Amino acid sequence: MEAYCVKCKTKREMDAPQPVFTSNGTPATQGVCPECGTKLFRMGRTPAHEGLDPEAGIDLSGKPKMVIVESPAKARTVGRFLGKGYIVKASVGHVRDLPSNRMGVDVERDFEPRYVIPVKRKDVVRELKADVKKSSEVYLATDPDREGEAISWHLVEALEKAIGRREVHRVEFHEITQDAIAHAFAHPREIDMQRVDAQQARRILDRLVGYTLSPLLREKMGRRGLSAGRVQSVAVRLVVEREREIEAFAPVEYWSIEAELAKQPSPSAPPASGSPPLSSPQAGGKKGGEETKSFLAKLHRIRGAEPELHSQADVQAVLAELEQAAYTVASVKEGQRRRNPAAPFTTSTLQQEASQRLGLTARRTMALAQQLYEGVDLGDGPTGLITYMRTDSVNVAEQAQAEARAFVIEAYGEDFAPAEPPTYKTRAKGAQEAHEAIRPTSVTRTPASLKEYLDRSQYRLYTLIWQRFVASQMAPAVYDTIAVEVAAGSPPSVPPPSGGEAIGSYVAHVFTPPVPPASGGEAPYLFRASGSSLRFKGFLAVYEEAKDEDGETEEEESKREEIPPLSVDEVLDLIRLLPEQHFTQPPPRYSEASLVRALEEYGIGRPSTYAPTMATIQQRGYVQRREGRLHPTEVGVVVNDLLVDHFPDYIDVGFTAQMEEDLDAIAAGEREWVPVLHAFYDPFSVTLEQAREEMPEVQMGNEPTGEDCPKCGQPLLTKYGRFGKFIGCSNFPECRYTRQIQAPTGIKCPECGGDVVEKHTRRGRTFYGCSNYDASDDTSCQFASWKRPLKQACPACGGLLVEARKEWAKCIKCEEEFALAEIESETEEA
Repeated sequence: MEAYCVKCKTKREMDAPQPVFTSNGTPATQGVCPECGTKLFRMGRTPAHEGLDPEAGIDLSGKPKMVIVESPAKARTVGRFLGKGYIVKASVGHVRDLPSNRMGVDVERDFEPRYVIPVKRKDVVRELKADVKKSSEVYLATDPDREGEAISWHLVEALEKAIGRREVHRVEFHEITQDAIAHAFAHPREIDMQRVDAQQARRILDRLVGYTLSPLLREKMGRRGLSAGRVQSVAVRLVVEREREIEAFAPVEYWSIEAELAKQPSPSAPPASGSPPLSSPQAGGKKGGEETKSFLAKLHRIRGAEPELHSQADVQAVLAELEQAAYTVASVKEGQRRRNPAAPFTTSTLQQEASQRLGLTARRTMALAQQLYEGVDLGDGPTGLITYMRTDSVNVAEQAQAEARAFVIEAYGEDFAPAEPPTYKTRAKGAQEAHEAIRPTSVTRTPASLKEYLDRSQYRLYTLIWQRFVASQMAPAVYDTIAVEVAAGSPPSVPPPSGGEAIGSYVAHVFTPPVPPASGGEAPYLFRASGSSLRFKGFLAVYEEAKDEDGETEEEESKREEIPPLSVDEVLDLIRLLPEQHFTQPPPRYSEASLVRALEEYGIGRPSTYAPTMATIQQRGYVQRREGRLHPTEVGVVVNDLLVDHFPDYIDVGFTAQMEEDLDAIAAGEREWVPVLHAFYDPFSVTLEQAREEMPEVQMGNEPTGEDCPKCGQPLLTKYGRFGKFIGCSNFPECRYTRQIQAPTGIKCPECGGDVVEKHTRRGRTFYGCSNYDASDDTSCQFASWKRPLKQACPACGGLLVEARKEWAKCIKCEEEFALAEIESETEEA
């Protein structure tokens, strides 16, 4: 090999050539001039370089350490704590993935994945390679879950040549704080290939389902944009089946009866002149000239059985007896009830509570939580404010519990701290108990102290997380309770006073407990009243869990003070009977929060999948979110029925939950991922071939409306799009005229007198606008409202009323607010 000799000023055949690498890893050859002995150097790879380590002769000891995380925000926060001596870079998620334009899984070779570096990640990988070559060691600090473990593994695979002989460490921390990061870097580990295999199996499994079912749906329905998924299709099935339950529901009439009761006057105080007889059901209950306090008791038993009152006739028969009955206190129980705080948040409960309290979607909740986890600039640099937000564990670190206890004692007092740190048990199937619950990284960072650094949404979510955690570490609330049972039976047979009989003797007879009926020795009717009062706030001083939006309505407990002091065998006056008609209600439609809870209870999906699943089923147009509830679209119903009819064993709650358990077993090292995939795919492929032959073709839309296109004169058709049904021109794509199908409300526009119709945005959000609106005409009526208009006119000015909030209406003209119940009652009277 020849090289130029600077001393001889000519090319010489190199003597004793040796393959070498430059500091940046470029191959070269080094030797000496055979004439003068000067060192010769020539760039380029030769066969002698094969198998050699490019960095074998490079001293790595003085170089900085390389740390790779997922996001730039996380990189800034971690870099701040590590300081000099570290290069912290972000991979921006996965650097390798299955290809987007094909399945990328070789089924014949035991599901061998064919990973590629996506085009949008090539620049990132190139920069990471350059930075790795400048470092001495590589630390992979991706998220502490299976997805993060897989990202670390993909990074090693993509950067293998650049890493060379550098040591690679995996570090894991659940909060981005100085102590947590220091502990993680002091205890590095190797990549957990069991977790990687579990994530890889999930990814391949979803690819096998999605890349076989989705094309089949598109072929059979003749539509683009359709997709099916192992978890998303089960979620759609739950929504569709709930809708059918609602449609098939037949309400059943039932009645309840309450009795308003009051203590009788003392025998030493005769009734005032003109007062009704003491035994009258309409007695007001006077005591010493003052009206005694009444209370309500609900009919609890009729002759020992639960009341079966299904018609007004049933009720009238009971009322006839109760109006003549005597009411006696059968039992009085006073006691205390302890109410424990809720566990700190998991991913699922955070999404549910944020939905109910803050009106946030699952995706929005997780985006905000990600920002709080990765770090917010508090004036002296970014700081992680909460622990890792994808978790199904309710465990809390001992250090965090100790800090919370000290804070509670200082802020609220010794009584508000429990004797022992509380522990909680997760309700999620297959929960990763080694993880922690979602909590603030330090309880001393109160929401008030951070308000100036957070935007409104961040502040509200952080407040929710902070309050829930602090409350979870506090003492239970204590209530004083009272439960009263009142027996109603035949009145005593005592004639009214006459002649020389003394009033006092009559009163004594009246106040004697009524003679119980012969049958069973018990009064035929039993009423129950209960009440409570808060004795000790406990955790309620900080936080109270929102009521379940879909929970059955519980009997409201009265305040303890509303029930007067009573004693057993005391006779009470009946003020009035209050019968009320009810009808059983259908099951409520799912909200995002309740659907997430259902998936969690069934063991379907994991913390990282809930939000993407909610987003996907709406983006695909299978489900629409209206007024906070999920409604299946026509497309969603048809797709669901096709999948359930032809893949009943796979689009199934139990099967999908079992697959999650299999993936957990892979992560735990109990099963191998290839046999798990074979157990699924081998029978699935047979079912798939049968479906290709048996699944019918379904045509949706393209039905004539009887109208002509205002732009080109061609017939208009009813079509289906990503966001539901709409009207479009049959001359598409030459003519792109479309319009929404508008649902009338029966309300006139307050601005032009046109019809107010229900409309939907491109994202499916419902609003109300004038039918005379024309997007191409700026002079057309522009009336629109996010809030549902009401048919009742404003009682004050006659303007249009809209729903302002729960049980309240607001006039858009005079801006007065009115209770909906009052408006409806006035309308009925009119």
